[in-house]
Parts: sequence; structure tokens; C-alpha cells
Amino acid sequence: MDVIFHSHNAVISERLRSRAESIIHKLETRAARPVRAVVRFEQDGPTRRVEIVMHASRRRPLVSNGYARTYGPALSEAVHNLQAQLARSKRTRKARTRIAARS
Repeated sequence: MDVIFHSHNAVISERLRSRAESIIHKLETRAARPVRAVVRFEQDGPTRRVEIVMHASRRRPLVSNGYARTYGPALSEAVHNLQAQLARSKRTRKARTRIAARS
């Protein structure tokens, strides 16, 4: 899977870049046929934003954002949101119907 990094008005350390890449590769195992992930780091005044877009073949891209005063917590929030989306999207229609029928 390709991992693409973008930084807008931001300076990203190599450690943060490698941390983001290792997290993306861990999430890769949970996604169905991932193709690429785009990680954007943006700085606007005191707010830092991390956006992760994960593209998979024959599926809509999953987009998650994280906001914080530093990039570390913003990355963690974005990853948490992406994990929640992956947990929901991995279920098939039949599995979702079965879960709803039990409730």
C-alpha cells in the first residue's frame, strides 16, 4: 500500500512520519483491499489538524480528521476515528441485518 504525506504550513519530524506510517500499515490489515492512504498535516494558528484518507478498491474512501494543539494527539484522534469507520464498514449487509434483528 502506498502512503502519501502532505504538509501544509507544517514542519513534520521524521519520528512523527514513521509513527503515522506504522499506524497506517497496522490499519491496512483491517481494511478490505487497501490501495493507498493520504495523510495530511495542517497548521492554522494554534490548531493542528491531521486528516487521513484511506482508499480501497471498489469502496468509498474513508476520511477521518483529528484536531489538537500538537500533531501527536491529532494523529491519535484521526486514527481512532478511522478505526471506528473500519469497524462499521467491514460488516456486510447480511451481518448488519443479523445484528439489528437480535436487538
